[in-house]
Amino acid sequence: MPELPEVESARAVIERAGLDRRIVDVDDSDSWVCRPHSPGEIRSALLGRALVAAHRRGKSMWCDTSADAGGTDGSPVLGVHLGMSGKIVVADADGGEVDGGDYWEGRRLAGDYRWSRFSLTFADGGRLMLVDPRRLGRIVLDPDVDRLGPDAATISPARFHAALSSGTAPVKARLLDQHAVAGIGNLLADEILWRARINPARPVDELTRPERTRILRALRKSVGDALADGGVHTLSVIPFRHAGARCPRDGAPMARSTVGGRTSWWCTVEQPLPAGKR
Repeated sequence: MPELPEVESARAVIERAGLDRRIVDVDDSDSWVCRPHSPGEIRSALLGRALVAAHRRGKSMWCDTSADAGGTDGSPVLGVHLGMSGKIVVADADGGEVDGGDYWEGRRLAGDYRWSRFSLTFADGGRLMLVDPRRLGRIVLDPDVDRLGPDAATISPARFHAALSSGTAPVKARLLDQHAVAGIGNLLADEILWRARINPARPVDELTRPERTRILRALRKSVGDALADGGVHTLSVIPFRHAGARCPRDGAPMARSTVGGRTSWWCTVEQPLPAGKR
């Protein structure tokens, strides 16, 4: 599933290639991706407007839109969720990819848009599309983003320490809680805790302040590396999350279990299990 770095990359595609372009058509005919809106509802709200800003918090993304021609109404907000396999792609009037057109699941050739689930057509003929082979993305008007916790990429040290200092939940489960810290998914959490040398099953109330600081530093470095290198799948420990793998740092066997309802991997030497779980 796309995590914070992938969603930030999609947001940047919109910012680079999709803003300040008048919308002349909208394909919102996929009633599953556009639920609960009926076909034509999003189209009616967006026609004649332009996207004017692209925002992200955690894994959620949304775009502000311009006022109507008379400047008399409230401007709708376009919410975009990528789901497990969605990508934002901007194409020119001839179908050539302008931005966002790197590899995605199910694509055969450049310009293969058969998995487009939602699109905006601009006055110059270009298009912005949600390309989503698994059809798990979501488009919604005026999304509720206030329910999310602080963004993982910009959370302050004080708020991060507060989020990881109370309760008996495993630290991985707390990192995955989007109300506590928004943007961390399963793979990113394993990478963060591997870099911090903390077992994912450690209860948060047993973490010391220096350990929480290590986790925060690992979070910032992991997000930065993923943004620079092309996504969470490029991070150090992700290729070693499989049976028989050894830790790329010390060569010890990697271990697997379920923590917080998610499959988790860790180094058996540098990320020891909590007392009572050995």
